[in-house]
Amino acid sequence: MSEAVGSKEEVSALARGLSLLKTIGMAAAPMGNRDLADTTGIPKATVSRLTATLVGAGYLRQSRDSERFSLGPALLDMSSRYLRHFDLRTVARPHLTELSEFAGASIHMGVRDDLDLLVIDSLRPRSALISSRIEVGSRLSITTSAAGRAYLAALPQPERDALLEQIRIETGENWFAVAPRLMAGIEEYERLGYCSSFGEWHPHIHALGFALQGPRGERYGLSCGGPAYLLPKDVMLERVAPRLLEAARRIAAEAGTISRD
Repeated sequence: MSEAVGSKEEVSALARGLSLLKTIGMAAAPMGNRDLADTTGIPKATVSRLTATLVGAGYLRQSRDSERFSLGPALLDMSSRYLRHFDLRTVARPHLTELSEFAGASIHMGVRDDLDLLVIDSLRPRSALISSRIEVGSRLSITTSAAGRAYLAALPQPERDALLEQIRIETGENWFAVAPRLMAGIEEYERLGYCSSFGEWHPHIHALGFALQGPRGERYGLSCGGPAYLLPKDVMLERVAPRLLEAARRIAAEAGTISRD
């Protein structure tokens, strides 16, 4: 057998093995060789050899006294190693850079710190004539910034309610002025996929905010914006918003937090 043919068969075997792992991982219960063959279309004899190999390597676990398989501990170890080294900023940066250059806007990524977002990454377009004063370590208010409102809106309901209650307590008598804007931001995010802030966080800044989630459940709020006279409201909504949503989808797909379909 030639080297080329052998290489082709090795790639095919790997693809089939990965297909089995994916099928078992998505199943509601352990699966047997016959079930796997029927689901994947791989011949049962080949499935049997592959599952035996995967069990031996620890990637599958065989149920006691049966020919049924579930995912094994080696996959958990690999997942843990992946998560330890995962940094959403690395995944997001190429997409955010493209968005920044397209929009001519600065982009800031933040994580929650009490009632603010603490900026952990900041990008500026090469064409920027005016440099943003928002640097790594700066803070964006959750109540008034587009990124903060998007972060709030993207939280699961129990976490969102808890944060809203904290904001209510902290704002005191100002809550009745703050609450309608927060509720409007949540509705906007659920309807459009982003939040807007036109002069609210800063009177001369227009921004759109969106949220991202990492594979460990960590959450980030992001803003895309700049001087109002360079980024008027209609430009932000009609030109920038669609590209922002596409960037968010691509980042989430690469991070594994949404389907690529």
